[in-house]
Amino acid sequence: MATQFELGGISVDLVRKDIKHVHLSVYPPTGRVRIAAPRHMNVDTIRVFAIAKLGWIRAQQRKLRAQEREAPREYIERESHYLWGRRLLMKLVEREAGPSVGVSHNKLVLQVRPGTDAARRAQVLDGWYRTQLREAAAALIAKWQPLLGVQVSRCFVQQMKTKWGSCTPGSHSIRLNTELAKKPPELLEYVVVHEMAHLLEPNHGRKFLATMDLLVPHWPQHRDALNRLPLRQTPTE
Repeated sequence: MATQFELGGISVDLVRKDIKHVHLSVYPPTGRVRIAAPRHMNVDTIRVFAIAKLGWIRAQQRKLRAQEREAPREYIERESHYLWGRRLLMKLVEREAGPSVGVSHNKLVLQVRPGTDAARRAQVLDGWYRTQLREAAAALIAKWQPLLGVQVSRCFVQQMKTKWGSCTPGSHSIRLNTELAKKPPELLEYVVVHEMAHLLEPNHGRKFLATMDLLVPHWPQHRDALNRLPLRQTPTE
């Protein structure tokens, strides 16, 4: 269970874990700060660690807050949307039939009933993105399970505000941000391997980093590229 403390006007989430070292993270899109620390470490020691990293934390937050945001979508004719890093222009088809989404050349074809509002159009498209991501992730998991020597019991696809993915080692499950369906395929593969590697090593220690270096040698570039790409505009931002 996370607790919080203030540091130079910055709110820090503190999570106690069965780990040996302190881990500091600044998450997109808002620059949320999280410290994972060993259960036995006292708060004063953790605060000293955080104070020493304060300059780095602020630099990371500035970078994230300056990051480009996608403009709010209206789901109208010729609006730009993305699939696997490719820009598509929306073609809106109103027809008395069930909703559907498809790709034709450089067009993203969204079919809805006449009078369907933007919220429902968004719901249809989000559902389609989830399907695209779920199918792509399933193929990647099947590819990497024998290479990593792990088994993924379930892969959840959902909107996530602060992470591209997460892992629950206890249940051998991973979660992926639906927005990954809009990003280049190699970035999805990086996130899938990252989360699957956590089934071998729950934290970001040496064993985890060695695994990533071996299997995805350019993973730091993929991480940086992913965090430079436009983020979805959400009502809470």
